[in-house]
Amino acid sequence: MKFTSDRIAQFIASAGRDFAIAAGSEVPEVVFKFAYDALIKIGIAMIAIRGYKVRSRVGHHVRIIEKMAEMLDDPDVVVMGNKMRQDRNLDLYGGGGCVSEKDSQASLAFVKATLGKAKQFLKTTD
Repeated sequence: MKFTSDRIAQFIASAGRDFAIAAGSEVPEVVFKFAYDALIKIGIAMIAIRGYKVRSRVGHHVRIIEKMAEMLDDPDVVVMGNKMRQDRNLDLYGGGGCVSEKDSQASLAFVKATLGKAKQFLKTTD
């Protein structure tokens, strides 16, 4: 089962909304959470435009991040994306950690750059 072009557009729009929330917040945890969500959603859109559907299974965020890095030819996506994923998991499953201002802003900058590359990829792939 593949995503329709409308569904792909919804993921792209949702990634943009999540990024806007991250960029507009002064709360580090909010910045981080919504930046991470934007990263995953744009990754889903990138995979979907190639004709594949991401399924919610153990490890699917890892695969999304790896596939994004491959499609963008950018190994930093794996490094930073997995760091964000691990930090998110620690916060979610480890009883809540504290995201520093520095880490949240580094994540925001990384996701902003990655969204730009992903949107360019989506334009040239469509």
